[in-house]
Amino acid sequence: MRSPLLWPPRKGTQHLVDPKGATCRYPRALCGVGGGVGGSRPSSLWEGTCRHPCCPLRAALFSPGPMRRRPLSLLVPMGGDPRTPRCWPRGAVLGPWPGELRGPGPLEAVSRALPPPLLARPGPRRRNPVSAGAASGAAGGTHRAPPPAAGRPVPSGPARPPPPRPRPTGGGGDGGGMRLLFLAVLRRHTGNAVTAERVREHLEAAGHICLLKDTSDLESSSEIAHFIKAEKLEAALALHLYRGGRLLQGHGIPFGIIFGGTDLNEDINQREKNQVMGKVLEEARFAVAFTESMKEMAQMQWPHARDKIYVQSQGIVTVPNAAFNWNTFLHCSGINQSADNLHIFLLVCGLRQVKDPLYLVDAFSEWHQEEPNVYMVIVGPEVDPVFTREVKAKVKRTPGVRLLREMPQEDLHAALKNCFAVLNSSVSEGMSAAILEAMDLEVPVLARNIPGNAAVVKHEVTGLLFSDPQEFVQLAKRLVSDPALEKEIVANGKEYVRMYHSWQVERDTYQNLICTLEGSTEE
Repeated sequence: MRSPLLWPPRKGTQHLVDPKGATCRYPRALCGVGGGVGGSRPSSLWEGTCRHPCCPLRAALFSPGPMRRRPLSLLVPMGGDPRTPRCWPRGAVLGPWPGELRGPGPLEAVSRALPPPLLARPGPRRRNPVSAGAASGAAGGTHRAPPPAAGRPVPSGPARPPPPRPRPTGGGGDGGGMRLLFLAVLRRHTGNAVTAERVREHLEAAGHICLLKDTSDLESSSEIAHFIKAEKLEAALALHLYRGGRLLQGHGIPFGIIFGGTDLNEDINQREKNQVMGKVLEEARFAVAFTESMKEMAQMQWPHARDKIYVQSQGIVTVPNAAFNWNTFLHCSGINQSADNLHIFLLVCGLRQVKDPLYLVDAFSEWHQEEPNVYMVIVGPEVDPVFTREVKAKVKRTPGVRLLREMPQEDLHAALKNCFAVLNSSVSEGMSAAILEAMDLEVPVLARNIPGNAAVVKHEVTGLLFSDPQEFVQLAKRLVSDPALEKEIVANGKEYVRMYHSWQVERDTYQNLICTLEGSTEE
């Protein structure tokens, strides 16, 4: 079956067009159409689509469901970066925020073609009311998600898929996949570890065998070389350009890079590390940035690598533990008040300098002494032993602030769901998973105004941004006293995550990019 709208190409252009003038935004170099202008008809729909990883036209044509009825609704006007998966030209059709819509966007066009059941917003994740002494279940709080506001664009397509299936014990599959080495910093319950595990699941679902190793376990080039030979590895992936990427140089296997956060925000400012990372990018076949700002920063530092840097935001799936007991959590935090009257602000981070967990402590403590029902709870692993001792000493003598060790992911999601708001006070961030998970769970976010946070939090739209502790207290008080603002923020945050942090889109992108590692480095 061929779509008559995909052929012939308009005279004088090197792109596929439809009669209304919408064009595929990918250049012919990335497209499977043979013959160019005036060439022969493609023999199949696949040959008439762009072969770029995560191509929206390809997804429209070959994904099951009603989206196949309107493949051309995903075509956008000329412009934008053809190497950026799922990143539409800013302001051309659909920007990341409702205020940037100009005309019908691609997602809106598809929405109008879908039957009503697929357009309905999923039901809210209601917080179960709880009183002191409740036996089990998630606690306190009210339903936060309001009905969709009039005129609000509703994301199209099916609901987010279920969480990844358990990893096969034997690794990989029977689809003839590659044997891959995946290097990352794997401190338990940290953002990097969660991201690495999720990407590993994506790759193994495509039939590859993915050996996930901590960078601290393979610190020398000889250890890496021996491991590659012993395991007969064919390709590699590293999360963090410096800590992981530098270990993959010169071993004769192709590899890709996923930028972390500190590599671009911290290591880039050290001359020696900067030079090492530039050489790593010369050898890498692709690099993935979580945000446009991260991509632009990398391109500015290493112009030679600009053609191999892609943008793929983190895919988010939250699975709160249904048996989580909020009262037990409060008791473990040393908070002995009724949950009904509390406002718990949760800061999720590893205890290290770059996360700056003490940034808000003094200002929050002053507020707590004015209003004893507000508490700040810091939850995270003890990453830096020296700094951890400093944090513990400070929290111990500060009223209104509590510190807890890391929690299993499902329990953490349940705690996020039950708290009043989630905080981020980091000095630098790549892309905070805790912020996105809070949005997905319909919880307000207050974040320090840094580039990594501002990339996902738009002030007073999907969250609140503060520049100093005093501004944080002002915004937090406003949020407590303004339920309408809270409802608007959580509704926008939920919608933003659904539209731009799809777990399935992330899976498609990594499964396609990893295919570029097939073949030896000499090819």
